[in-house]
Amino acid sequence: MKIKYDISLMKFMSLFENLTHASLKDCFIDEKTNTLVFVVQPGQIGKALGKKAANVKKLENKLQRKIRIIEYHPDKLEFIRNMIMPLRAEDISADEEGIVTITGSDTKTKGLIIGRNAQNLRNLEANVRRYFDVKEIKVV
Repeated sequence: MKIKYDISLMKFMSLFENLTHASLKDCFIDEKTNTLVFVVQPGQIGKALGKKAANVKKLENKLQRKIRIIEYHPDKLEFIRNMIMPLRAEDISADEEGIVTITGSDTKTKGLIIGRNAQNLRNLEANVRRYFDVKEIKVV
């Protein structure tokens, strides 16, 4: 799937790179949470966040919206682990049919990953599908 950017996203990406000096892989607006999501190259998360997440605060003030920074990982299971941060999953596994299973550490964590009417889970699926072929994500 080809990813296309509009002018406003290109401006956000440029501002992000100038402010953080971190290499950006992708940027998109999460429609469900109305959050601007920046996906940085592997190993760039510390640089992107800055000391005590100073860069996040600066960007949120400048852009007047919530932002989220996620580290890309070429392995889809590690990438999903990065997507659900700061929540911790005990285990994330995938089968041959493209169904990913997340094992939550406790009931509260599972609930937060799934969300009301599974909206967080469906949103996670949509965002992961930008990079990986995933049929479904389940939480057990």
